[in-house]
Amino acid sequence: MNNKIIAVLLGMAFAATGCNNTTPENTAADSASNAGQAPQSVRDEPIKPILAAQVANEKYVELGKKLYFDPRLSRSGFISCNSCHNLSMGGTDNLKTSIGHNWSKGPINSPTVLNSSLNLAQFWDGRAADLKEQAAGPIANPGEMAFTHELAVDMLRSIPGYVAEFESAFGKREITINEVTLAIAAFEETLVTPNSRFDQWLYGKEDALSETELAGYNLFKTSGCVACHNGEAVGGNSFQKMGVVEPYHATSPAEGRSAVTGNDADRFNFKVPTLRNVELTYPYFHDGEADTLTEAVDTMGRLQLGKKFTDEENAQIVAFLKTLTGDQPAFQLPQLPPSSDKTPRPQPFAD
Repeated sequence: MNNKIIAVLLGMAFAATGCNNTTPENTAADSASNAGQAPQSVRDEPIKPILAAQVANEKYVELGKKLYFDPRLSRSGFISCNSCHNLSMGGTDNLKTSIGHNWSKGPINSPTVLNSSLNLAQFWDGRAADLKEQAAGPIANPGEMAFTHELAVDMLRSIPGYVAEFESAFGKREITINEVTLAIAAFEETLVTPNSRFDQWLYGKEDALSETELAGYNLFKTSGCVACHNGEAVGGNSFQKMGVVEPYHATSPAEGRSAVTGNDADRFNFKVPTLRNVELTYPYFHDGEADTLTEAVDTMGRLQLGKKFTDEENAQIVAFLKTLTGDQPAFQLPQLPPSSDKTPRPQPFAD
């Protein structure tokens, strides 16, 4: 057996928690999930249920929500965090690569923001350690929001409503990029999607999954997919080479983890994407080349596992993957504070 295949399959060994007991009703599981605590009865599986978000500071979250939707944090006054991570579209934009300032083409597929707090790092190459660090990147990226941190902060300082909200949340009138990114991260940490049908099955609800979906999950496990796609997020907790058995011919110039580490051995190693809500987050892979789940399952089987799934097997795995769609974030859209006369005006056509 190819040593690389062995290495992938060895990744299937991991510590699992819980027990095999099941409950006839989901009441106890729902109660535990709402409390943000793991229920006592969970199936012993490589995939773990997602728990409801715990809000540590409501003021941070509410401020971060406004900043997330505010296009004035971009040079054009047109692009917000939600532009590329649309919360009505699974936390993505459903494009191969996102559209940045002046309609520039992004170099890589936009990963979902949903459940991103469960990732070991942020971005495909893991260059940001956490959501706070990630939030700072797009604002100052000339190909994305094309602002600077200084200009973004100056814009916020010019809006009395924001000055008051930052003072209420942080206890000071001075605004820095640190408070901006902390607030955005606090909001993004609430964007988890519990209570998928698969979670309900994990909690013991026997009829939550169909026979086809269960067959797909068993194939997902026995084929070795769980070596990389496991845990709460069903991924997001390791970096893996794209193209283990066969090389992957990418259409994106992204080099993967090597761009961060400088180690050529990390070339084409990318953060394993979460499979939560995966039916909503098409197209797939870092270059967005797989338009459908059927295509993605076929490609990953061949390239990562050396396995050619039959049409029936592929359909079963796809059916299982669709059970990972959980409750989507639901909230009232924020009312953004109005600009003042001193607030810089948008420059949507600036070079």
